[in-house]
Amino acid sequence: MQNRINMASAPKTGTFQMRMNPEVRREAESVFAGYGLSLTDAINIFIQQSLNAQGLPFLLSPENAAYMKAKATARLSAEIQKGWDSVSRDTDWISEEEARRLLGEDA
Repeated sequence: MQNRINMASAPKTGTFQMRMNPEVRREAESVFAGYGLSLTDAINIFIQQSLNAQGLPFLLSPENAAYMKAKATARLSAEIQKGWDSVSRDTDWISEEEARRLLGEDA
């Protein structure tokens, strides 16, 4: 697995400039201010989520839903396979109740 940059703790020494409509900027700043965020904060969150998702962190259109479902299914299958591959003998298995107990959940 590649090392991922955590935008929250990474030094912010680079700059990025973009042009946008001033009214759109004011509206966006107002929306983000409602969450206690600056425009820069919101852009950094978008970039971090894009890195986490290894793509856009949202669907662009309904047609992309099938692609996103297939991608999620492939990721889940890979994680399940890792679990299967980690078992080398029967005593490595634990019950669902034991798993819940270890996770701090009530069975």
